Amino acid sequence: MKYQIKGNYFNGRYNPSSQKGPQGVEHFLKRESPADTNCLLWEMALDYNQVEELIHSSVEGFKFWRKVSIDERIKFLKRYQEQVIVKKELIAEAISLEMGKPLWEATGEVNSVIGKVDITINDSLPRVSDKTIDEIMPNTKGTVYYRPLGPCLIIGPFNFPCHLANTQILSALITGNSVVFKPSEKTAYSAQLLIDCFHEAGFPKGVISLAQGDGEIARRLVNDKRMKGIFFTGSKEIGLQILNSTSSDLSKMVALELGGKNPGIVHQDANPQLALEEILKASYMTSGQRCTSTSIVAIHETLIDEFVEKFHTLSKKIIVDHPIDFEHEPFMGPLVDQRALDSYLLFMGMAKREGIEEIMRGKHLTNKKTQGHYVSPSIHRAKAWDDKSHFLSSEIFGPNCTFIPYKEIEEAIHIANATEYGLAAGVFTNDHSIFEKCIEEIDAGLINLNRSTCGASPKLPFGGLKNSGNYRPAAVAMIDSCVLQKASLQVSEDKPMGIDAIKGLQSS
Repeated sequence: MKYQIKGNYFNGRYNPSSQKGPQGVEHFLKRESPADTNCLLWEMALDYNQVEELIHSSVEGFKFWRKVSIDERIKFLKRYQEQVIVKKELIAEAISLEMGKPLWEATGEVNSVIGKVDITINDSLPRVSDKTIDEIMPNTKGTVYYRPLGPCLIIGPFNFPCHLANTQILSALITGNSVVFKPSEKTAYSAQLLIDCFHEAGFPKGVISLAQGDGEIARRLVNDKRMKGIFFTGSKEIGLQILNSTSSDLSKMVALELGGKNPGIVHQDANPQLALEEILKASYMTSGQRCTSTSIVAIHETLIDEFVEKFHTLSKKIIVDHPIDFEHEPFMGPLVDQRALDSYLLFMGMAKREGIEEIMRGKHLTNKKTQGHYVSPSIHRAKAWDDKSHFLSSEIFGPNCTFIPYKEIEEAIHIANATEYGLAAGVFTNDHSIFEKCIEEIDAGLINLNRSTCGASPKLPFGGLKNSGNYRPAAVAMIDSCVLQKASLQVSEDKPMGIDAIKGLQSS
């Protein structure tokens, strides 16, 4: 085995598992590299019995951490940042081997983890600084206090195992919450390296905890009344389960960042080369396993033939290979696991059954030097949008792009709004009035001009509408969901107005 999983982290240390499941039966998870299924990365014994101790540690950590000054919390975060810089190469390698993204992309993810510390301090924190309004009433000032929620559970995804969870962890910690981090069981070692950085930065015990394991571990944490904030990034189906299980507990704040079926719109006046480059990257980066991946392109009917031909030519040049051990640096690594591979191939067959034209077939690539979950990118072309098409409306979470022609911009907007999701859209046009119309009428939380759906800034809110989220945006706005607001009216002069000033009292 390449890596060792040290167990759950709580009370300021790693706690090896007792190796017993719910009925006292040994229960293990193991992880093979999706880039080389003959490479066993780690094995992990699950321990459901540690959940109670883990939560208790977080509760005790919150009691201490909430009293630590903002300046001291910032110092802890800066020390954590220093540790991530030291471990940058180790973390990037772990992300590549566990998740499958190329090393250059994994390194970019770790850079985002490092940079997010400064953004949290400089851009997010001011959003929740206490505010005072002088003379809000005669001789009275009004104050808004932003205070922590309590112990917070952060359930991370596999596709950005460090970056997305890091954003939520930092926002929760800097506002005085304690954190329990439950990573994807596919990327347990990457998460452990992140927790190592918090440990070596000297965070007090109970302030940051790590819960390794499967969905049952997450379910127990979600349902515990002591967990006051639930932050989840992942599929719509799991998000709905979390909402259902927490709906009767009004003390919980739940923030969901879910999937997307993200459209690009290429209007008649667009710069085709710019659109070509942007959409190619957005469709196939991370092997299409991003919630913001472009998967539907509504393109003006005068452009579609030439554009698709060029897109096909470029797509055939994409290098798919081992994320670390390669002869030529790849743009795409493997899909994350066998289930993802099977699902991708299932969608390829679905498109054919629904009569959608196949321009480039997505298939399992078995000619690599290592046996892994490698697939080729795929391209499809539909004659028009079809509300009955499962292929057109589903989030594929693989490297696919489907083109649909349109005549008028209203048709393109209809296509953009036709799915159950509303995360991101990219509009390519030189007509600002067209873009303004898209801003007003497309139901998405992120709408870019002449940039793909994968273009997002950590200094802007990031969240989706419809089944892509629940109005709790992440990125810079993540911190808004980590606090509760307390209001106060404060009389500046301690002088009673006199009983006579109260109307409706009987005179003595």
